[in-house]
Amino acid sequence: MEVIDLGQCEYNYAMKLQNHYVTLRQQGKVQDLLLMVEHPPVITMGASAEKKNILLSNENLSRKGISVIETDRGGDVTYHGPGQQIAYPIIDLSLYGYDVLKYIRLLEEILIKVLSEFGLEAHRMNNYTGVWVGKSKIAAIGIAVKKMITMHGIALNVNPNMKHFSYIIPCGISDCPVTSMTEILKKPVDQDMVKCHMIESLIEAFDHEKQGDGVPATHLPQT
Repeated sequence: MEVIDLGQCEYNYAMKLQNHYVTLRQQGKVQDLLLMVEHPPVITMGASAEKKNILLSNENLSRKGISVIETDRGGDVTYHGPGQQIAYPIIDLSLYGYDVLKYIRLLEEILIKVLSEFGLEAHRMNNYTGVWVGKSKIAAIGIAVKKMITMHGIALNVNPNMKHFSYIIPCGISDCPVTSMTEILKKPVDQDMVKCHMIESLIEAFDHEKQGDGVPATHLPQT
């Protein structure tokens, strides 16, 4: 699996890049990829999103420096911003014998493992997608699968601006608070270290001997 660290980049660019690589992966022109990224403040609306779950107008959000973007991932309304570590795996599920549900459960397991490296005991919540610590959600999952190739992925709250989550009903779950690693641990968390653990855990899970013969995706496309 090749890792491409995009640093901080706009959500629309990352989505365009994902679509580019999904097409190449479908054609067997690249190997499985992992895009690591942070986004500037943005609220995204998934395929099942309800507008009522955004609590401020677009104008008010814009004044706060937060954009609103519709996306093709599954799920409802989600916030992304600096201090949140995001991973977008672009993999061929058919190589691993996974269906969508099994893939989502594996992503949850990966997040739980990463959080355990920092002394946090995380878990799933019945009937919901994502990862919780206690009764608070600490990581969101939203994916899309196109001809067995995955895109979008996981977002782990390391040290984002927690006030921004109050502008939405995250994932449409009104009775579940959102938290972060820094908020729970009550001390700074090295996001680069979190990123390294996420990369290692994802590669361990997906760097499979059945990997296809695609070529590395060394150069980013012009967009």
